[in-house]
Amino acid sequence: MENKAKKSKIEQLMLWVEQQIEQRIWISGSRLPSVRSLAQQQHVSVSTVVEAYARLVAQDVLEARQGAGFFVKSALQPYLLSPYQPQFDRTVDPLWISRQSLDASDDVLKPGCGWLPSAWMPEELVRKAIRTVSRGDANALLNYATALGLPELRQMIARRLDSVGVIAHPDQVLLVESGTHAIDLICRLYLKSGDTVLIDDPCYFNFQALLNVHGVKTVAVPFTPTGPDLQAFEQALQHQPRLYITNSGLHNPTGASLSLQTAYQILKWAEQCQFLIIEDEIFADLEYSPAPRYAALGGFAQILQIGSFSKTISAAIRCGYIVADPAWIEPLLDLKVATTLNHDHFNAAVIYQVLQGSQYNKYLEWLKKSLAQAMTYSVQQLALLDIHPWMVPKAGMLIWCKLPQGVNSEQLLQYCLAHGVILAPGHAFSRSEHAEQFLRFNVAQSLNAKVFQVLADGLALSSNQSL
Repeated sequence: MENKAKKSKIEQLMLWVEQQIEQRIWISGSRLPSVRSLAQQQHVSVSTVVEAYARLVAQDVLEARQGAGFFVKSALQPYLLSPYQPQFDRTVDPLWISRQSLDASDDVLKPGCGWLPSAWMPEELVRKAIRTVSRGDANALLNYATALGLPELRQMIARRLDSVGVIAHPDQVLLVESGTHAIDLICRLYLKSGDTVLIDDPCYFNFQALLNVHGVKTVAVPFTPTGPDLQAFEQALQHQPRLYITNSGLHNPTGASLSLQTAYQILKWAEQCQFLIIEDEIFADLEYSPAPRYAALGGFAQILQIGSFSKTISAAIRCGYIVADPAWIEPLLDLKVATTLNHDHFNAAVIYQVLQGSQYNKYLEWLKKSLAQAMTYSVQQLALLDIHPWMVPKAGMLIWCKLPQGVNSEQLLQYCLAHGVILAPGHAFSRSEHAEQFLRFNVAQSLNAKVFQVLADGLALSSNQSL
């Protein structure tokens, strides 16, 4: 048996049984030795054999027949799974970037994706938290959470909001599966088909995709380095919007931050025209100096805040939240129970364990410094290719960049994808006629020199073909 030192006795025995089957010593339908007989033969305990047989039954290798023993299960031809190949001919829509980035193999570079590399995430903090939760109260492992969600985490979120001037009681915090789930619940509750929603131009592509699912009309308002363009926003009010969705701090994809003057004017219109603002806080922990928050300036009369921990703790341990006026929490809670019954109790407990320790804040300091260095490097390397940021963000991982004049962006996109580099094209974020001149870059995912080499080759090819 191979790798004995690294395998338990149970795993070694399972491997040995599988080898007997592979070598046709035991064929389909063969009866295996009894538990006691195999234990004596292999010099292991009876309990080891029982557990090995049970695991092999669970894996469909063996079959247990009551009163008769264990038998080799009849072999079925398995489905042949081919590795995912990027769809080069797929039209670029709001979900294109996510699909390509999620399905790509590990050797594909992803400067267009919106998350940190795994090596940048706080793996040891997460592992420690999982161990702590696993050894603790069994409720986190076995039972549903309370309807609102883990009280300790809701209290933690309320305290964290207080640090940026947002006053919320823990009972105003509703835990959900993710930030996307939060938006979906709000849209289900508040919108009906044909309603108008204001979005930024450009804006996070998944906002558009979710709103399309709900059958609403979207009106895009140009975004500036200090927030939405006020003149365009005022003109958009003629469409009688029900909702405006945005990032106040570290806007996606531009990296811009809301100004105080702009925030006050938008709040004034929200009160006058009775539309709600969804304030997405997904990048809040990456800021050095927090931008003004609509919820801090205007309370929760017209504001709902949403957030999650996928950008700084774990994208695999899904946990999000909604912070709103109590009048909104009650119907949102009913809708959550009706559609998903509950959220992941274990995930919430793990997130709480990570947040309550001092190590998380130390990790954030390291992360923000590392992102600042990556930002400087990426901007410098892109400048060598005549690709320049629309603005250089104060913090965060995203930059919105303009391509050189005359570049065929579609050709560039397809060339880079074929050579193992996934980009984020501007027309996934905006329907503007100028959107194809832009790309969104994630600086944390752009440190490999191959990114810029493939870009350089792609730019040369696409510029020649556009002539």
